[in-house]
Formats: sequence, structure tokens, C-alpha cells
Amino acid sequence: MKKWGVVVVLAAAQFVMVLDSTVMNVSISQIVQDLGTTVSALQTAITFYALTMASLMLIGAKLCNKWGLMRAFTIGSVIYGIGSLITALSPNVTTLFIGWSVIEGLGAVLVIPAVTAIIALSYKGKERVTAYAIIGGVSGMAAAAGPLIGGFMTTYLSWRYVFVAETIVMVVVLFKAKSFKVNAPPQKGKLDIQSALLSASGLLLIVYGMLLSKTLGWVSPMQIPNIGGYDIAPFGVSIVTYMILTGIVIIKFFFDRQTMLEANPQGEPLLKVSLLKSKQLRATLSVLSSQYVITAATFFVIPIYLQISQGLNALQTGIKIMPLSIALIVASVIGSKLINRYTPKQIVRAGQILMVAGVVVLLAAIDPELTSVALSVSLALLGFGLGLLASQLANVAIDAAGSQNSSEVGGMTGTFQNLGSSLGTALIGSVMVASLTTGFVSNINTSTLPDSIKTYITQQYQTGVSIVSPSDVTAYAQSQGIDTQTATDIADTYSQSQLVSLKRSIFFLAVIAAMSLLLSKHIPNKKVA
Repeated sequence: MKKWGVVVVLAAAQFVMVLDSTVMNVSISQIVQDLGTTVSALQTAITFYALTMASLMLIGAKLCNKWGLMRAFTIGSVIYGIGSLITALSPNVTTLFIGWSVIEGLGAVLVIPAVTAIIALSYKGKERVTAYAIIGGVSGMAAAAGPLIGGFMTTYLSWRYVFVAETIVMVVVLFKAKSFKVNAPPQKGKLDIQSALLSASGLLLIVYGMLLSKTLGWVSPMQIPNIGGYDIAPFGVSIVTYMILTGIVIIKFFFDRQTMLEANPQGEPLLKVSLLKSKQLRATLSVLSSQYVITAATFFVIPIYLQISQGLNALQTGIKIMPLSIALIVASVIGSKLINRYTPKQIVRAGQILMVAGVVVLLAAIDPELTSVALSVSLALLGFGLGLLASQLANVAIDAAGSQNSSEVGGMTGTFQNLGSSLGTALIGSVMVASLTTGFVSNINTSTLPDSIKTYITQQYQTGVSIVSPSDVTAYAQSQGIDTQTATDIADTYSQSQLVSLKRSIFFLAVIAAMSLLLSKHIPNKKVA
């Protein structure tokens, strides 16, 4: 193939896999209707797509070494294509979850580390830097283009065609990849099952615990699960706290085991923890994770508000957040060209500052209709910041660990990227639901509604309020025998609570964005040679 043919094919595969993290966010209301499910169920599916990749990416990177890069890439592409086809044909949310969140995720854990390693072997010097910038830029473009593609498809065709198109793209990728000349034979060694179980279970408990917090509560239980006739809330503390703490302890055991295995000449660690001694690599992974927390959270809460509260369709939602999409794409391209004039640290810091500015302006721009010019400006600033980061971080990570560790670095960057995505959706989504619940119940109790209505709503919704449209609230209230005027008042209170919950979610995101500035201290401050 010609010089850039390899990166073009790999970029197509990368585009599809990152696209899935945002493409359906603007179609949530339509999927809920088509599959007869709920917003919470789709939040779970969106979270678990990223979580599957986050929890298994290190295993995928190890298998890339064990099987050989091209074999792993091929197997992963086939699995991903099958998952996309199953998702396209899903008759219910369970099948969608299996096809999208599980099978596609399993395919991606082989493809993404292989992409990083194949580039490291196919290019050298500034060509390698450019290739990684292209992949990073394409990742940003995919996240940005997702809402537009999903919106168009859902409005004029069906959200199912997105997954049909992904299947076709993966078939083309498989065909083109046959001509790759990658000299990376399989390496001897075995997969340490104990390490794999520790890694996957630890990450699963942490993120799934955060996902459940919206209904079960963080510390004080909002709702107590009952298993086998027993209420599960030891010492009056929410099970979420125990899940997260247990996950952290398991991850500690995982790191201890990796240290032991790496010190043993015969050991086969799943992760070379010695690589994490590099301050540059740690900084890169931390910035990458925070970047995807912000990306995933923004692409989750804004579309939900626009569709559920404002009643916009998928295409209108995609158009509404187009400034972010366009800016992210433009900045990804510009960022790949700035490496000849500025250091990675300068570019990354500029991206982080723009990101913080974007979230702060977004917080100020939120109004009931989300129609202000400030909203477009905020999304554009956020997009520029995210795009600049996307263009730099993959190459900085490889530079920190060396090309000989490219598959391991691919696994780590994939893990932190998807951990950030799953945390963003789970954490900020949970903040939104929890805030909506407390705000709605509180507003109802301080309103002039009859005491009987206040008592009923407090009892019904103290464990969690579903995200629905105000018109649905009116219809439900009337179905319970409440008069039209009172039902309208309840819906108005609910609508106000939704807006407040959105503001609180964005404020939380602004805090994360500001704190991320501390993470880039050790990004290299020298130009690429």
C-alpha cells in the first residue's frame, strides 16, 4: 500500500469504534420508543459499551502479543462486525445490550491496541507522530460526528442503519488489511487468568457502582435492594459504597500481582507496571481519561435534555450541538499540524484551558430553551479544547513508553479512554438523576399543591425520578385522577427541576475540567524531533 494507506485503514476502524460512544446519544428517545425501554436502561447500555472495553482492554493488548498483531486485529474486526449486525437487528434492549455493549466491546479490545502497535511498526520519526495525530484526530472526529450521523440516520432512516453501516465498514477494513506488511510474530507466553479476573472485576465494580448510585444512593441508601428476602445495606450504608471500595481494593491486588510477576523472570504480567513509573505516561493517561469523562458526559446530558425536555428529534439535537462537533474536528486537524511549532505540553495546556472555558460558559449559557448564542460559543470552545487534546495524547504516550511497548501502551490508553467514557456517562448521569430526584421532591414539598399530592409524590419518588418529558408527567398525573391544572403545575415543577439538575451536572463537569489542569504537569515541553 502507499505510505499513508495503513493509517487510513486503521483510522476507519478507529472511527467506527469511537463513533459508537456518541452516535446513539441523540437517538435515545427514539430507541426508548422503538424498543419499549427506558432512558436508564440505555444509560446502562452506553456505559457498558465503554466499560467492557475499559475492563478488558489490557487483556486485549496481551492477546495482541500472544496471537500476533494482524491475527488479533482480524479476529477483533470480525467480532465487532458481528456485534454491529446483532445491534442493528435488535428486537429489544437486551439484544441491543448484548450486541452493542458486550460483543462490539469485545471486538474493540483487540482492535484498538492493535491499531496503536501497527502504527508504531509501520512508521518512524515525524511520520509516526503524524500517524498518531491522525488517529487521535479521527477519534475526536468520530466522537464529534456521532451526534450528526446518528441524528440524520434516526430522523430520515433509522438508528439501525448506523450499525448496518458499521458492519460494512469493518468488512472493507478486513479486506484492505490483508495487504498490511507488519512484521510482528506471536510472542511466547500465557495469559495470567488471575490478573485478568482482578483487572476486569475491579473496574466493573467501580464503574457499575457509580452507575447504580442514581437509584441506590452513594452513602445513605435511597433504595435498598432485596436479595433472597434480605435487605442489602450493611450498617445502613448504600451497597454502592461497598462496591466502589471493593473495586479499589481489587485493583490494588491487581497492581501488587503485576509487580510480583514483572519481578519474576518467568512471570507474565498483564500490565508492565514499571511503565507507570514514567511521569510522562501517567500524566498522559490521566489527561486522556479526564478528556473522555468530559466528552462522554457532555454528549450524554445535553442530548437527553434537548430530546426529553425540549422534545427535539435526533437530527435537531445533532444540529444543536454541531458547534462542538465542527470545532472538535477542526482542532483535531489543526493540532496535528501544530507539532512543528509548539511543544506537546503547550498544545495540551491550550486544549485544557479551552475545555475549562467551554464548560464554564456552558454553565452560564443554560436556559430553559438552550437557544442562546453563548451555548454555541461554549460548545465550540469545548470542541476546540477536546480536539487539541485528541491530536497529541496518543503519540505522547508512545514516546513515554517506547515503540517496543506499543501494544501495552495501546491497551493502557484504550483502558483509560474508555474508563473515562464509562465514568463520564455513569457519574454525571447519576448526578443528573440524583439532582432531579432531590430537586423535584423538594420543590413539590415547598409548593402550594395539596398536602395529599405532596405526600404521594414524596413516597413514590424518594428512591428516584425517571427522566421523562413534562408532557408525560402531565399525562401520568391525569391518569392517577389528578385534575388538569394540578397536573400542569406538577409538570412545570418537574421541568424546572430538570433544568436545575442539568446545571448541577455541568457544574460538576466544570470542577472536573478545572482539576484536569493539574494533570498535565509532566507532559513533555519540547518539540518533536
